[in-house]
Amino acid sequence: MNTFKQKSLYAALAGLGALGATGAEAVSVNQNGLGQVLIYPYYTVRTVPTGIAGTDAAYNSLLSVVNSTGSAKAVKVRFLEGKNSREVLDFNLYLSAKDVWTTAIIPTTDGAGIFTADKSCTIPKVSSSSASPTTFVNFAFTGSNDDKGGTSLDRTREGYAEIIEMGDVNGSTAVTATHTSGVPACTEALLIAPVAPANTVAGTGGLFGSMTLVNVLKGEDFGVDPTALDGFSTTPLWFDAGDIRPTLAFVNPKTSVVVSGFNVYVTPNWPTLAPGNPVDPVSAVLMHNHVYNEFVLDVSTKSGTDWVVTFPTKREYVFAGSGVAQKLFENNFTASGSCDTVVLTQFDREERTIVSQGTFSPPPPTLTDSLCWEANVISYVYPASSATPAQSTVLGSKNFSTVKTDFVNGWVDLAFPLVGTRHQLVGPGSTVFNTALGTVAPATTTTSFNGLPVIGFAAITFENGQLSLGPGLLQSNYGGNFNHKTTTSVAP
Repeated sequence: MNTFKQKSLYAALAGLGALGATGAEAVSVNQNGLGQVLIYPYYTVRTVPTGIAGTDAAYNSLLSVVNSTGSAKAVKVRFLEGKNSREVLDFNLYLSAKDVWTTAIIPTTDGAGIFTADKSCTIPKVSSSSASPTTFVNFAFTGSNDDKGGTSLDRTREGYAEIIEMGDVNGSTAVTATHTSGVPACTEALLIAPVAPANTVAGTGGLFGSMTLVNVLKGEDFGVDPTALDGFSTTPLWFDAGDIRPTLAFVNPKTSVVVSGFNVYVTPNWPTLAPGNPVDPVSAVLMHNHVYNEFVLDVSTKSGTDWVVTFPTKREYVFAGSGVAQKLFENNFTASGSCDTVVLTQFDREERTIVSQGTFSPPPPTLTDSLCWEANVISYVYPASSATPAQSTVLGSKNFSTVKTDFVNGWVDLAFPLVGTRHQLVGPGSTVFNTALGTVAPATTTTSFNGLPVIGFAAITFENGQLSLGPGLLQSNYGGNFNHKTTTSVAP
């Protein structure tokens, strides 16, 4: 969003507030990257071939979160596996004013884990050793929680992460979390109940961060920005470590702000009981009906392209077992996933659409197919006659679909078509502020947000192999990531 639109949004919220709406206390995507909630679209510790026979190279994923404010904060850090968004690790993190916390997600013998050299306080304490990391667990998809998506810890090797601000902290909790000569005291009794919740007030946001997917042996890395949600909660959301709360469903108040073109839609009073869902306001601000991005498959540079397409609220609507999902998404989760219809249209750089080859499976040029996981990877393969790979070509994902093409480069329109009542989120009436005309429309009866709640990026590699440089050889591989471009469709 450009500066004009950002200022127009603030003006709209101020105007709506004057009219009695609650737009100033509403969840929205912060286009400046600062917020109370950060959603990191993907992590991976999968391995990919190096190009040297018999040698694979593993990714590490490096996460950071920054507290840009002058207040100490308590936040929930959560990692979720990519098939069905089952939680694999969470804990409480305390950030002092202006603090940064970092961690590395690394492969283990049978899954993934994290370690950190950072001194900021965590409850429980996160391992500081890469040799014995704090390991991800499969408790949420084994035993009585078995969702038929596989019980192996291998599922934890890829997924996504979220950080939710539980509140600003003061008093003794802030003192023990604040660094003195670079090290906080981290007195545990002051970071747990009953002291910590008594010292927690509503959060003020200001969090930002990054995720870096780095593969040292491949000579490639991708820097990824999280999606930031502002106005998530006007009340403190403190829960003790070991409690899976808060989640994205804890948005409060149940009001969303969505920008579509010059219109700002302020939608209050989202219902929490069926057919409503407590996470609906967050889904609304993440809804898109089209996702656009590029692909590069040039033979001379051995280029590859993977798209990450993540649905961060899908877990609130989709349950284990057969049948249709609660709403918005099409199906519940079974061994083959929870599949939603998508339509892909391929274009090369000269505006030609593909005429004979297919995408995930057979032709024609505009294709109806499906994405079945919660953190999906779409892997592009050239030529279309190629054999289907066992994993995605760039990120090594196992949660992937293959798009085959006879274009060596171009772009793709990924659309979420209306399927009956699915791929549409119907909410209460919205007040609409037109930032170009400066007008306010009366509240509608209902508002329909079309598409699915989606975030992600494209990862593109260029591999020149080993180039001669003086007396030796120089590895010459490159990687870059490109955020998805999207459209927003709202029908009041």
